[in-house]
Amino acid sequence: MEQIIVVGGGAAGLMAAYSAAIHGAKVLILEKMPAVGRKILITGKGRCNITNICDITGFINNIPGNGSFLYSALNVFNNEDIIAFLGQYGVKTKIERGGRVFPETDKAKDVVQAFLSALKNLPVDIVVGQAVKKIDVRNGKVNGVITKDDCFHSAQQVIVATGGASYPGTGSTGDGYRLTAELGHTIIPIRPSLVPLEVGEEWIGLLQGLSLRNISAVLKADGKVLGHDFGELLFTHYGLSGPIILSLSRLVSEMLYHHPKPDLTVEINLKPALSDEILDKRIQRDFAKFSRKALKNSLGELLPNKLISIVIDLAFLEPEKPVNQISKQERTRLMDVIQHLTFSVTGVRPISEAIVTSGGVSVKEINPKSMESKIVPGLFLIGELIDVDGLTGGYNLQAAFSTGYVAGRYAALGELAREHKEF
Repeated sequence: MEQIIVVGGGAAGLMAAYSAAIHGAKVLILEKMPAVGRKILITGKGRCNITNICDITGFINNIPGNGSFLYSALNVFNNEDIIAFLGQYGVKTKIERGGRVFPETDKAKDVVQAFLSALKNLPVDIVVGQAVKKIDVRNGKVNGVITKDDCFHSAQQVIVATGGASYPGTGSTGDGYRLTAELGHTIIPIRPSLVPLEVGEEWIGLLQGLSLRNISAVLKADGKVLGHDFGELLFTHYGLSGPIILSLSRLVSEMLYHHPKPDLTVEINLKPALSDEILDKRIQRDFAKFSRKALKNSLGELLPNKLISIVIDLAFLEPEKPVNQISKQERTRLMDVIQHLTFSVTGVRPISEAIVTSGGVSVKEINPKSMESKIVPGLFLIGELIDVDGLTGGYNLQAAFSTGYVAGRYAALGELAREHKEF
């Protein structure tokens, strides 16, 4: 058997190894961390959002970073395929809001264990604690890799699955960018994607830990709407996080990259399901119920406690004023804040805190049907290393699985795949 080396044992690397092995190759996984699958373990807050149940068009639409590049890969290995694969190794799945797919057990470690079980009876060797410092290329073709301890491993096919630069504690420290740049590949400047936002309001710390559901957020740049989302939001000591903020953060990161000082704001509607008229009636009903109480003590059924004093202050209202003395004009100011709680965005958190890295190896230099480099024959580039990134919802992991499967299959079949036009 011809040996294929996979550099990196994350989602893409494990799938590439499995795919190459079942298609007849001997595989060596070189993982620099003490164990494989470290980043899988923290995805989806430790639950692992495996994929999404949407169709291929849905995937491409939810992968704003070069999603169309994945069209071929998704057609070869899709969401149904990864669900079936995991099912073979005892991982049953469930579908949650937005089509997100999780293990029934809510344990990401079960996904990692499924891969280890799948690889156990295949010609796959896993070597951990072994970082690669160079990909050896001779006569214009891949010849193997050299590890940090100067050990040479021979291979005519090398699959690079080193991940991006987010969550470096899992091993994603950007090694792949250097390895591939040294071979002539273009690296699109990396930046954080799916990352919490920092805001300028000094009182944001008072809301730390507060989580809100079923609210809407609108991102604006110089007053113009850039994007919007609906769902869950989390307040932190530095700003905003949670699913809807992470989805909008890609636009923020991109805007900051191209325009260093844009006027960015996020407007939160705390009651998006209520029209102006219905919200006003709701407030009046609460005021009637608590007619003898001060304003600050009458909003407990409408707003979380942590928000009450802030909303009152932003509406320029007197917290001690009895609600039966609140005028219509004051009530309108209160409604306006509830529907347009605005934060000034000052930046994004560091790339080390991002769920996904935007940027990476240019997809123009990769064959989308095989994931093989157009610059170096025998070199395959997959997963978060390449310039492809999606929104939250299982899209990024599916991209890793799909590109990994295709690369492994093609690396194993090689000329046979070309002759039979399997790609």
